[in-house]
Amino acid sequence: MNQEQTRLTDPTWKSWGPYISDRQWGTVREDYSANGNAWNSITHDMARSKTYRWGEEGIAGICDDNQLLCFGIALWNKKDPILKERYFGLTNPEGNHGEDVKELYYYLDNTPTHSYMKMLYKYPQQPYPYSWLVDENKRRGRNDPEFELIDTGILNNNDYFDVYTEYAKNAQEDILVKITVYNRGMNDCALNVMPTIWFRNTWAWGYDNYMPELTADSHGVIEVFHRDIGQMWLNGEGSPELLFCNNETNVNRLYNYDDGKLYYKDGINDHIINGAETVNPKQTGTKAAINYDITIKAKESYTIRLRLSKDAKNGFEDFDTIFNARQSEADEFYKDIQPANSTPDSAMIQRQAYAGMLWSKQFYYFDVNHWLKGDPAEPVPPPQRLTGRDSKWQHFNAKDIISMPDKWEYPWFASWDLAFHALTLANIDMELAKNQMLLLLRVWYMHPNGAMPAYEWDFNDANPPVHAKMAFEIYNMDKAANDVKGILIFSSAFFIS
Repeated sequence: MNQEQTRLTDPTWKSWGPYISDRQWGTVREDYSANGNAWNSITHDMARSKTYRWGEEGIAGICDDNQLLCFGIALWNKKDPILKERYFGLTNPEGNHGEDVKELYYYLDNTPTHSYMKMLYKYPQQPYPYSWLVDENKRRGRNDPEFELIDTGILNNNDYFDVYTEYAKNAQEDILVKITVYNRGMNDCALNVMPTIWFRNTWAWGYDNYMPELTADSHGVIEVFHRDIGQMWLNGEGSPELLFCNNETNVNRLYNYDDGKLYYKDGINDHIINGAETVNPKQTGTKAAINYDITIKAKESYTIRLRLSKDAKNGFEDFDTIFNARQSEADEFYKDIQPANSTPDSAMIQRQAYAGMLWSKQFYYFDVNHWLKGDPAEPVPPPQRLTGRDSKWQHFNAKDIISMPDKWEYPWFASWDLAFHALTLANIDMELAKNQMLLLLRVWYMHPNGAMPAYEWDFNDANPPVHAKMAFEIYNMDKAANDVKGILIFSSAFFIS
């Protein structure tokens, strides 16, 4: 077996991965309204200030498989009214063809254990046209084409940054990060690049008030401690500025209420954009950013290196060696599964397609009983919820890594889509494919009447009966690979369910 195949035999290599959603706002899970209007319950404008209950979002993000600790990137071109911490897009009512992300980003590479990952985000150097995209798409009808970012013309003169984010694992909990920013324009251009680390808020809901902590140590490194993860350190190369706030809802901004707290979730945003005193001068909190305030010359690039590790001594001496090794091992892994007569173009297309599948794995957390009834530390939800959406699925309690249809437009599992995903994923990670197929048949997913949950907008909705067909196809693939033990376990568990 090659190195990546060997790693696949050890589940701990998947303990960290690209499990953060591209969009958590506007989802059913975060909707606590009486009328079930999820798109307006938390909007994009609210997202930077509102703490989520069930998950997190970010750009090029990674997290552990329980999404306790998260990492992603934030950017500022010195002109936008807000930091670029999340992808922007239209809600279902705003888009002339429904919900639609209005960003340019591409998943370029990934291995099944996420030992090596790479993606590209294109960030405009001109002010991002938030209002223009909303207004023009609202004006257009169903028979008109969608109005996209590229249609605005702000990228016509190559006035944008190509932001490549790459990850390489030295070990299961020793993760190297490389951010390379290319200035594609004709002029030197300033940019804030802010790798950001934060804890998912698990303490504000009235069940467990334990609060983990991020602090700046004496060497300009962010020290991370969570009782369930242990001690880690995030080291950013050079001497960048460290900024700290808390992953807490800014109730002042959203609800005109003063709860006496300081340094909210949007504290780093307000500090960078407006110079506000909204970051903690004691350099501690539950959200932190490493601020690289740089200028990139025209047609040149700038590289930032970071390391998230269990060992405080891990630095950058072996950084390039590790990256080169993981890239070579990824090449070897894909070469072994591609037909011998593949052209370079067809091999690249196949590899990038798999990368898109692997980047679309997401931590999915949703306890319907708690969601309907509300949490002890939060206001009681409106009584209409108890007879509304998904109210007949109170047994449903998911906390898993699941392949998503799309982590921005559809950041929730769909049983029909998942079956097709599993068949594709079986080519590169058979155990993942089996587990995904079995997942929806667990007693905490399936309804007592035998129905499988369709998708969170309506678990009761009917889907085509493709699950059994895909299970049989995966069974045959596994059989062909002579995994007799796996076949018996998988097939008996599936058909008994």
